[in-house]
Amino acid sequence: MHQRRVSRPAVAAVVAVLALGGAAIAADKKKKDYRAAAVEVMKASFQTKGQASVDRLNQDEVQATCSQYNASKPVPRELARKLEAAQLATVPYPADGKYLGSWENGEKIAQTGVGKQFSDDPSKPAGGNCYACHQLSPKELSFGTIGPSLYQYGKLRGNSEPILKYTWARLWNAQAFTACSDMPRFGHQGILTEAQLKDVMALLLDPESPVNK
Repeated sequence: MHQRRVSRPAVAAVVAVLALGGAAIAADKKKKDYRAAAVEVMKASFQTKGQASVDRLNQDEVQATCSQYNASKPVPRELARKLEAAQLATVPYPADGKYLGSWENGEKIAQTGVGKQFSDDPSKPAGGNCYACHQLSPKELSFGTIGPSLYQYGKLRGNSEPILKYTWARLWNAQAFTACSDMPRFGHQGILTEAQLKDVMALLLDPESPVNK
């Protein structure tokens, strides 16, 4: 039987490819091991104090997924759509059909940044700290720019049923519309109560609110 001879360079090339592939797999496994080790170090470095418990370090499915991406490695669009659809499905709308509370209370919530820290009184409601990321009222001299300006939010959009539902869902779980958003999931994570969210809704949509003046 005739046997085909393989040149030494060809054999060397195959060995090199296999070695590179093995190195890539090892590097990927090492990277995953580093992530797991980092999580363990974090868990060992914190302890429960008051209402700030270490279970906050436990990520849900969407948080764990988002941790794999960043500004230089954005979430693939198809995956983002799936995450958004899953998060939107978690949003409960007001059972009484009423979306707007008191804009005066909503302004206080927007101005308040306390809550959920170990030093805060857990019997008192948390704040939304909205001005840390958004402009709302022109009278507020200090506001963040991480998020878009919400000044004249309701004046520009109106208060139709679709706008009410969209705004409510956005406040309840921002990732229902923007996968891996930096905005807190206020309702989903129990940061704000339903009554508080209604007040923030009024701040954004009530024609008498300073936001819409």
